[in-house]
Order: sequence, then structure tokens, then C-alpha cells
Amino acid sequence: MIKLCVFDFDSTLMDGETLDIFANSYGVGEEVSKITKLAMAGELDFFEALQKRVSLLKGMDEDEIIRLSHNLTYMNGAKELIAKLKENGVRVVVFSGGFRVATSFAKNILNFDVDFANILHTKDKKLTGLVGGDMMFGYSKGDMLNRLQWLLNISKDETMSVGDGANDISMFEHSRVKVAFCAKEILKKSANVIVDEKDLTKIVSMVDIKS
Repeated sequence: MIKLCVFDFDSTLMDGETLDIFANSYGVGEEVSKITKLAMAGELDFFEALQKRVSLLKGMDEDEIIRLSHNLTYMNGAKELIAKLKENGVRVVVFSGGFRVATSFAKNILNFDVDFANILHTKDKKLTGLVGGDMMFGYSKGDMLNRLQWLLNISKDETMSVGDGANDISMFEHSRVKVAFCAKEILKKSANVIVDEKDLTKIVSMVDIKS
């Protein structure tokens, strides 16, 4: 029986990469997108890639970041899948290598229980180009999931993870059900459920939540 489900945010619950959206608005989209692709494919260290990309946003207006974060497009079926999980008593958590400014707003819309993400540093209402937080490294999601399981007394066999990129491998290591959603090849190799259609409700028919 599944008691805990952990979702990635960017390109899983949200249709796209938050950082790429910020970068496009700020005129550095092409450069940031190249780094994002390398990181999600596992070809560049996640921590290094995150720092490089955020540094390119230095000077961006904080109000624009908030505006963009409040107007993201959520993945088809995200709200419905989370509702179905919660109907069955599953705790739903979001781990994002992106930013709390986006995930905390999404929490009120998608109705998951809690979010762990990174924080963009600001000074005088402008981004400083620095970042900190819970999800800075490639191993961060797995480490946080392991800690949550201990705190909640939930086992690996009672855990499901859903993600799309290389930095989701670490949470798969602590999950019985490992869902690669429209994922990079490197993550599919670690998955036992693969969904290639942009519709999260497909997971409902592929995973027996109650068993």
C-alpha cells in the first residue's frame, strides 16, 4: 500500500522548467536552457548547473519572478492525480530543484501537503545571482526522502516517486514505485513505471495505490 508519494515539480507537476521561464523573460533563455538540458540528462553536476543558471539571473526584478511563478502552466492531470492519492490516504510531497516561490504558490492550487525547494537570494528587490535551500545537490531528494520516511515511519515499500530528470534518481533509490514521467533516458533506466504521455492521470491506471 502506498502511504507517501513524492513528486518532482518542474516538467512533472508543472509543464516546463521554472528557471527556463525566468531566463526567457530576462533575455538569457538560450544560455540557461543549454545548461538545464545537460543537467537533466545527467551530463552536468546538478549543483554546478544550478549555480551557473541562477548567476545568469543576477539583477532580475523580484516582482517579475513572483508574477511568473504565479502564472505557471500545470501538467495535465496534476490536480486530479493528487486528489486521487489523497482520497486514498497518501501523503503528497513535492521535492523541487527549482524554487519555493513557485512550489509554495502551487501548493494552494494543486493541494499537495508540503514542498521542499530552493530559495533565490534577493537584495533591494533584485536577484543577487545566488541560491540556497533544501534541494541544491543531485543527492538532495533522496536524502530528504529518507529523512521523511524515518520521521513518518513510512517504509520504502510504501513509497512512490514521480519525476523526469537525473536528479530524481536519488529519490527512486528510496521508493518501491518509481515513475518516470515524460522522462530523460537516464531516469527511465531506474524506473519500474514509465509514462510517456503528458497526462499524469495515466499513472492511476498503471499503479495500484492500495496494494
